[in-house]
Amino acid sequence: MDETNWRDLLKPPADGSSPCWGPDSGLRARALFPVRVNAYFAALIQSADDPLGRQVIPSAAELDDPATADDPLTEERQSPVPRVIHRYPGRVVLLVSDQCAVHCRFCMRKRRVIQTHRDGKPQLDRALAYIRQRTDIQEVILSGGDPLMRADADLAALLSELRAMPHLRRLRIHTRMPGVLPQRVTPALVALLAGYHPLYVNIHFNHPAELTPAVATACNRLADAGIPLGSQTVLLKGVNDDPVVLTDLMERLLDLRVRPYCLHMLDRVPGTRHFQVPVERALSLLAALRGPLSGMGVPHMMVDLPGGGGKMALTPDAVIAKGPEQWWIRNWQGGIYTYP
Repeated sequence: MDETNWRDLLKPPADGSSPCWGPDSGLRARALFPVRVNAYFAALIQSADDPLGRQVIPSAAELDDPATADDPLTEERQSPVPRVIHRYPGRVVLLVSDQCAVHCRFCMRKRRVIQTHRDGKPQLDRALAYIRQRTDIQEVILSGGDPLMRADADLAALLSELRAMPHLRRLRIHTRMPGVLPQRVTPALVALLAGYHPLYVNIHFNHPAELTPAVATACNRLADAGIPLGSQTVLLKGVNDDPVVLTDLMERLLDLRVRPYCLHMLDRVPGTRHFQVPVERALSLLAALRGPLSGMGVPHMMVDLPGGGGKMALTPDAVIAKGPEQWWIRNWQGGIYTYP
């Protein structure tokens, strides 16, 4: 893709009506998963093939992918009511938004993000009723989409309702907003979140180029408010599958008081094969981080097992057997799952 074409993908509507946009013509990949990039993040991209451009600009490689499962982790099957994923005892994921500030081309929930859910409040009310009735649930993870796409008033109402449930011990927010639209992390938002301790925020960062001064300001605001921060990184071929890049990313996150938490293997949704890093390579990258990084800077290497097996750290105890086409991995319950 030449310079002109990829920049054309990121032009806003002529009427300037929206901070996010998706053009109507171009690559077929765009029809399968629309482009959405806000002006802040677009300004950071130098080319379609740089580490930031590869994450959000559609590629013909997305069409060359035999993966067919829109929901390879079977989240829908483990959803007792809409917007709740209940996979583990004691905690649930609550999908509070179907929108994001950018569309990551490797998004694990493309199936939800590209839909328009007009009945969000009835679904959310039903989800909250489920959590209220299940007194064995101790932790709720707000996810989506991106929870911080919701207005402050909506977040305050939601967090208040959750905090009023006596059996909930912890709340967690999983977001990419501080890295892709740090202006969203206003003093007002931070003050709001700080009223619901213990509350944790895990932020999605993939490359050091994302860590701008504006991002540092956003993270410092959250950390200064006493909100523990962790990072989640997706291992992506051509973006961060390099020990120097990963070491730099983790070091700089520690400087921002963001604890590296998880380095995720790619979830195999359609259109993502060109991002996949082989398991053997992933483990060698993790090994390369030990030594250059202090222990608190080394993330867990996590794989979310296809078929609903859940997240599992890739360790010698977890890997049962290796074949030329797949590995066999034991999950936290002792079940054996295959991973390509």
